[in-house]
Amino acid sequence: MSSLSFDDISYAMEATVVAHEPDRRIDTFGTTNFEFSLLTEPMDTVGEVRIREGQMEAEKPRIIRPGGYEELMFEGFGEQAEAFSEWFQQFGNLNLMKYGFNFAKRKFSESSAHEPIEAVRDRIIEDIRSKGDASRAVILGIEDTWEISLIKFTVEMVGNSMEINAFDFKRRGMI
Repeated sequence: MSSLSFDDISYAMEATVVAHEPDRRIDTFGTTNFEFSLLTEPMDTVGEVRIREGQMEAEKPRIIRPGGYEELMFEGFGEQAEAFSEWFQQFGNLNLMKYGFNFAKRKFSESSAHEPIEAVRDRIIEDIRSKGDASRAVILGIEDTWEISLIKFTVEMVGNSMEINAFDFKRRGMI
């Protein structure tokens, strides 16, 4: 496991806040893309906000994986994703893992702003609303475990989509 403890991951999971959710959910029969703005405050710099932006891709879910193949796949992530997978196998909803999601972080960029995090959050949310961008999320996370914050958002999107996905499978006679 990485240098992250399960306590670090649990804290990041509890402290992460989704300030704005996309209007859509994970597609049942295709690849889903979400844009994200993840905001954190570095502990060693007062009045600075780190803004990480990019795209999350959730590949088309497979129906059910065979036993023994219960891991989440994260492309473009560092060791935090591996630590999260280990944590999730003990503490997460293992039903999510059976669907075989593969997640990829793409078009990633990072910048800083020197203003309160609330002002940055509000400006980004107003931009989303004015452009009518239905696929963008705004997430407030923890600096040292920001990838865990992004993964938490993604896993929650999968969980929120499961009921709709199950309905789609039933409607097509697949389960």
